[in-house]
Amino acid sequence: MNYQEIRYEVTERIATITLHRPEKLNAFTHVMRDELVDAFGKADADDEVRAVIVTGAGRAFCAGADLSAGGATFDYAKKEGLTAETHRDGGGRVTLRIFEMKKPVICAVNGPAVGIGATMQLPMDIRIASSEARFGFVFTRRGIVPEACSSWFLPRLVGISQALDWTLSGRVFGAQEALAGGLVSKVVSPDALLPTAQGIAREIADHTAPVAVALARQMMWRMLGADHPMEAHKVDSRGIFHMGRSPDVAEGIASFKEKRKPNFGMRVTRDMPPFYPWWSERRFE
Repeated sequence: MNYQEIRYEVTERIATITLHRPEKLNAFTHVMRDELVDAFGKADADDEVRAVIVTGAGRAFCAGADLSAGGATFDYAKKEGLTAETHRDGGGRVTLRIFEMKKPVICAVNGPAVGIGATMQLPMDIRIASSEARFGFVFTRRGIVPEACSSWFLPRLVGISQALDWTLSGRVFGAQEALAGGLVSKVVSPDALLPTAQGIAREIADHTAPVAVALARQMMWRMLGADHPMEAHKVDSRGIFHMGRSPDVAEGIASFKEKRKPNFGMRVTRDMPPFYPWWSERRFE
């Protein structure tokens, strides 16, 4: 796919996805939706990619949905052929694809991030913000509901009370409040944002085993929906059994003893253990 509204670049095993409509504050469109889904799939399928960074071009991360159509943007009464049973939220398609990732995703929020600009970050694994970033779950102020599966992600990340505060009021808030509320893990100066994100990605790329990272990522996210710790114990046990017999664990121990960087050989496209995936795929029905 030739990208029009995003940029995709791989440098030294780190893929950077940049929302690229700076003249529109990177407002979200159907084109951007499809390109993001494709780009995350591309990163997952490339064994040379060990981590993904997502950021925005210009002074915004993403100003939300493109409202150039005015009131017709969310006027589903005028959209022919749609039913409540068949319509799918576009933001949800993006966040579900991120949720499925085998590669860690780091979000570098460089400026305003409202609406889908805020919710698309939620399934990303590490979120850091520029001191100039602003966030807003503004849906109730537009007469619409939260989207992009944010009613599942947001309370799990920040707790139900904080999630309700932000979504019911729809107010816009700054980076320090996002940090205090647990939405981001770090706030840095604007010029330090990408170097900080790249440093995190480099730590992962240089020192971790890609299959172990893929398993750990899915274990953490999937267990948010488990109803008993026994479910985690089952997956932990299978993971330890299979990875404990793998060449990667031998390399991990050897490199530690020899005080050198590891050279892990297993790859997510061919070496995921037989118990993966351990969940039943969900369908939109």
